[in-house]
Amino acid sequence: MKIENQVTLEFPSRSANEGFARTAAACFAAQLDPTLEEVNDIKTAISEAVTNAIVHAYPDTLGKVVLKLRIREGHVLEIVVKDWGVGIADVEQARTPLFTTGNEERSGMGFTIMESFMDTLKVRSAPGRGTTVTMARKISRRAGR
Repeated sequence: MKIENQVTLEFPSRSANEGFARTAAACFAAQLDPTLEEVNDIKTAISEAVTNAIVHAYPDTLGKVVLKLRIREGHVLEIVVKDWGVGIADVEQARTPLFTTGNEERSGMGFTIMESFMDTLKVRSAPGRGTTVTMARKISRRAGR
């Protein structure tokens, strides 16, 4: 699918940058004229992916997170969140609802939430080499536009 527009953001794995990522993605997606529900879904999915990178990829250190946003033909928003952290040993297990490597404050629902708000979700990871989460969502074309 042809890329019509794109942006790449890089930031340290600080919790304050989760809000920045959400807002930046919403602003970029605005050119597709999404509904408020679509914007909220996108922001929620990005929040989960970026929080996973911050909390799980770099549990004891500060690392780098990259957020790539692409508009593809057909009114599709593609989101890539990449880290170079500890990685995931078993991606299928990590995608199981309620599974977490975090403490009791973590719900273990991150991937489930991402999957429920996006049309597609792909997770690639290798222990010690990091994780790449790729999500896509087709934005509805509104009548009269």
